[in-house]
Amino acid sequence: MGNTEKQSVTLKVNGQEHHLEVLPWVSLLDALRETLHLTGTKKGCDHGQCGACTVLIDGKRVLSCLSLCVMKSGRNITTIEGIAKDNVLHPVQKAFIDHDAFQCGYCTPGQICSAIGLLNERKGETREEIQDLMSGNLCRCGANRGIINAVMAVKQGVYE
Repeated sequence: MGNTEKQSVTLKVNGQEHHLEVLPWVSLLDALRETLHLTGTKKGCDHGQCGACTVLIDGKRVLSCLSLCVMKSGRNITTIEGIAKDNVLHPVQKAFIDHDAFQCGYCTPGQICSAIGLLNERKGETREEIQDLMSGNLCRCGANRGIINAVMAVKQGVYE
């Protein structure tokens, strides 16, 4: 029989420490949404195939539905709620607005976190490379052109 006792975890989310008691199999996504009530990170497929749950961990894009909460203790986690600073939008957020990079908005938090992670990685020099690097984040509404345009604009220094 497996371990059914809750484990102590300290998550640093959006610059704030949270001490949680979670079962070993709880995903980071579920801890963020259900325990910390940070519902900006979306649950899409719950299988790592759609990217709706993308967050940043130590600046890198991570699918939170495939990450166990207990394995992320002590790491710096940024959700969509922590992207803007002092009510000032991040350049990627500004670009998404200006390039109409969303329709229904469900995938937008994961798309924005993935775009910021991609920029942090300093990858994607061409439109095709960015499209490929963002392919793990699905938009079912068809805003992909605007999403890629927004990422390209930030990459090219249009937004500071």
